Amino acid sequence: MNFDYLDVFVTISTNNIQALIDFYSHLLQKQPTVYLPGVYGEFQLQKLRLGIFQPKTERKLEFDNISSSMSLCIEVENLEQAIAFLADMGYTPPGEIIYSSHGQEIYAYDPEGNRLILHQAKKK
Repeated sequence: MNFDYLDVFVTISTNNIQALIDFYSHLLQKQPTVYLPGVYGEFQLQKLRLGIFQPKTERKLEFDNISSSMSLCIEVENLEQAIAFLADMGYTPPGEIIYSSHGQEIYAYDPEGNRLILHQAKKK
């Protein structure tokens, strides 16, 4: 038996969809490629689709009080510039830069508290 799939993409559930659409539009410097106001927005990135949706009223309880260890990791060319960009947006990362064998990174959060990892790969 095979598990045939056509695509894989990430979605974020929110009760404040416009705030997240605005945040990711600013952060990613592009508008959603699919946009249904108050319902769904989707950003087509180079190698990923990011969907943001507001659960239907009858499904909201499924998404309330769910904590997740999932993070959206965004690789950047210049970590200091990315930190400054987020700070200008009003979302200064609360911690310090973490250095590791694979590069450096910092944790930040979107308006809904979803963790973002801004990562700069180690120069070869």
